[in-house]
Formats: sequence, C-alpha cells, structure tokens
Amino acid sequence: MRTLLITGPGGSGRTTVSAATALTAARDGVDTLVLSADRTDSLGAALGVPTGAEPVPVAPRLTAWRPDAAAGFRADLTAFQDRAGNVLDLLGASRLDTEEVTPLPGAEELALLRALRDAALSERFELLVVDLPPAPQALALLALPEELRRYLRRLLPPERQAARALRPVLGRLAGVPMPAEWLYETAARWDVELAAVAAVLADRATRVRLVAEPGPAGADAVRSAALGLAVRGLAVECLVAGRVLPEAAADSWLAGPVAQQRKTLDEWRETYAVHPAAHLGRDPRGLDDLAALAVPGANPASAPVEWPVTDRLTEDGVLVWHIPLPGAIREELDLIRLGDELAVTAGPFRRVVPLPSALRRCTVDGAALRDGELRIRFAPDPALWPRER
Repeated sequence: MRTLLITGPGGSGRTTVSAATALTAARDGVDTLVLSADRTDSLGAALGVPTGAEPVPVAPRLTAWRPDAAAGFRADLTAFQDRAGNVLDLLGASRLDTEEVTPLPGAEELALLRALRDAALSERFELLVVDLPPAPQALALLALPEELRRYLRRLLPPERQAARALRPVLGRLAGVPMPAEWLYETAARWDVELAAVAAVLADRATRVRLVAEPGPAGADAVRSAALGLAVRGLAVECLVAGRVLPEAAADSWLAGPVAQQRKTLDEWRETYAVHPAAHLGRDPRGLDDLAALAVPGANPASAPVEWPVTDRLTEDGVLVWHIPLPGAIREELDLIRLGDELAVTAGPFRRVVPLPSALRRCTVDGAALRDGELRIRFAPDPALWPRER
C-alpha cells in the first residue's frame, strides 16, 4: 500500500485537498482510504458525508475514517492502570474511572499514528491519504515514532530484560528497586507499535504533498516545511497551490493579488511539481466541488529521498555522505557525532540518525553545504579500518 501524507500551514485547505486527492484516486480505480484526526468533522464537511470512529464508504472505492481519540485514550489509560495496579496500590493512588477521563493534548495525534499503523497493516486499500495537522505540528508528529523508540531503548535497554531472573538479587545488591517486569513488557509493546508506524513513514512508497496559498506567507511556510521534511528523509511529491484566483483586468482590485500569486507560483515551479487549485468563490462542499478543484491523485513516479554515501577513497581518501537539505542556511546547521549516530540540526529541526556501517569506522573530516545538499566527509580511522594486505 502507498501512503500519501498531506500537510501545510494552518488554514491552507489541507483537509479539502486530502479529500479531493482521495476522490481523484478512487475515481482512477484505486481503492483509497482517507484518514483524519480533526476533533471537528472538517473531513466529513468537505466530503459531504459525516465521518467518525468507524470507516464509512463515501463513494465507489473511497472510504473515510476519523478515529475516536477519546476512546483510544481511555482504553490506553485502563490498560496502564491494570498493568501498574500493584504500584498504584502501594502508593495509595486512587484509580481513575474511564468515564471521568478526557483526552490530554496530543491525543488526536497519537490516535492518528495508531490509525495510520492499523490502516497500513490492512490489505483492504491500495492508497492511504492522511490529512495531517498543520505543518509545524505535523513535523513534530512525524518525528515522534523514531524519537520515542530511541528514548525507550536508551532508558529501558531490551538486553536488561534478559536478566529478569536476577532482578531481585540485583535490587538487593544495588539497594534500589529494579524496574518491574510489566514495565519492560509495556516498553516492548510500545516499541513494536512505534516500529510499525516508523516503517510506514520510512517506506520508499511514502510521499508528502504540501498545500499552501501562493503568496509571501505561503512561500515561507513551504520553505520551512520542505526543510523539516528533508531532515526526516521524506520526499515532497508535489505542491498544491490552493485558492488560486482567476486572471483579472489590470484596473481590477484583484490585479495585485493575482500578480502576487503568479510570482509565487513561478518560483515554486522551479523546485516542485505545482498543481493550482482554483478558488471556487466558496468553501468546497461535496464531491462535485472537490472534483472541480482538479487535484491529482497520488503520483507513484515521484522520486524518494536518498542519502547516498560516495566512495572517494582513491581520489581524496574520504567517504562522503550526501544529505539533501533544500532551503538550509549554513549558519543554522550543526553536526554532532554521538558514537555510531549523528545529530543533524538544520534551523529548528533536529534528528539523530544512525551512521551507515562503513562510516562508523571513520572520523568526521569536514562538511559543506552546496546547492541545498549537506556533504559530510569521513576519513577512515586507522584503528578501526581494515588494513590492506
């Protein structure tokens, strides 16, 4: 199954474009699921069919789903209280009744990740269209599975679980209680669930579609989002320019906004495949309005993001790791070697990535940013690099 993630600045029409994209794909004969986690049913409003906790058919080959974050949050809390019952009793804590629980901030995003995982594991659909939150929140959400897995493995290393038979003895020797078995079991379950989501995001068939209104604010938002996506290794499939105004006479009050939109569109076309979506003069409602936007379905031919390593040992005595970072500014770049990992910071975005196996036996020899690509030079470490005979 292919996955298309759709995001952009707030108010740009992300949900409408998600619905229109899914409709186009379905009418092209692709079994499609469109997924959203908005607390209000903006997806249903765009499709003209209410959506909710259970997937609902909208049109031939098109299904919509808006998972219930509240129900998922209550189920998780109940499961946690059951597993941690002994600890809660020891502390004298009163258990929460599920009916008195309201979802905490972020519950919608977590429900979306879980639904994304469940949909990806399903064999019912060929295409999954995901209506993500606005770009800043979406970028944080996309980083969550990978970062949480790294934290869990650092705080509760799986290899320590192998010493469960020795835990009481180790606790007495250390003078402090050792983590209970349920904690490791919970961490292992979370790791499996997070790994499933991370696998969907890392899949070579996963793409991102950006949505923005052409103009100065939209251009800034696209530039920032594209950099954040590049740090995550995600490819921008295309850019949908929303609410594009029709051409206007030179003496019309629309001439200025139209000229501004035209300038931004020309700049975007230098980098992206741009698809203008016309301003209908109203908020699109229903399948006919969505079809009138003429938003294309998913493009399977768009290229994935690659972070290749080139061998220049013969010429320069180094290996070079190429990391595309479009829109990055040299002064806002930072690199830190952390053992077999590299922390890459570009502006407000940061990611800790494992080094390719060959580079783990090297030392960083320098880095340069050229034409939107970060090139990091690695020199073989004589103490680790295989010697020539």
